[in-house]
Amino acid sequence: MQVIEVLREASKQVYQSVKNLAGTEDAAGDFGRGAGGDISRRIDIVAEKAVLDYLKKINFQCVVLGEECGRVELSDNPKGFVIMDAIDGSANAVRGIPFFCCSLAFATDNKLSSVTDGVVTDLHSGDMYWATKGKGAFMNEKRIYVQKSPPIYKIIGVNVSGSSPELIKKLQPVFKSSNHTRHLGANALELAMFARGLIDVYIDLREKIRVTDMAAGYLLVNEAGGFVLDPDLKPLDSDLGFETKLSFIAATNKKILDEIVSQIKK
Repeated sequence: MQVIEVLREASKQVYQSVKNLAGTEDAAGDFGRGAGGDISRRIDIVAEKAVLDYLKKINFQCVVLGEECGRVELSDNPKGFVIMDAIDGSANAVRGIPFFCCSLAFATDNKLSSVTDGVVTDLHSGDMYWATKGKGAFMNEKRIYVQKSPPIYKIIGVNVSGSSPELIKKLQPVFKSSNHTRHLGANALELAMFARGLIDVYIDLREKIRVTDMAAGYLLVNEAGGFVLDPDLKPLDSDLGFETKLSFIAATNKKILDEIVSQIKK
């Protein structure tokens, strides 16, 4: 079985496990802080278990890096790393806001740039975004691309959740220049929608994003024809450590990137 098929099936298992759980009292609970540092909710635990149980069932030789479970070695001779955020957008999921997802990626080495396969599944609708390096990005069975022509409305995604006053001030010109900024609460799904052409720029300069949050979305954007850069405007890369926190800008083309960067206060 190809890696992408393993990730797709694992993601389906998550969807089946949580589709009737989100928004209910049973979705919450406090299971302590997971490896990523956030409080683990029951829906997070159920979703991760679905992935781990499936990978064990098929004897997939890997090391799992999970938002809640941390590092789980499923083999003494792993083929690579499964990077898992089984529920991205946990707050939305617990409250029943229909914007949360499962993000799964596979990397051959301890580097974001070594991600070869990624799947982001919208756990409300069941829509699945997936990509294999060098083979394009897809939503369900339809190939997707970032927005290429000038859009009717330019949509800018900006994650400012928990931002410092200094960062808000730095981004103020971006807010002033656009009447259409968005933050929906699940980075992986927002990057998937960016890859689909629904968002034109996505900015997160908080130094808070973990690799588990964006490994699959990172590949989707690149395979859909966009690019993901670090704050120095170099191709984004990092190790896969839980302590690693990232900032990035995703853009559809250089013109819109230059426009946004010129607005951000140094």
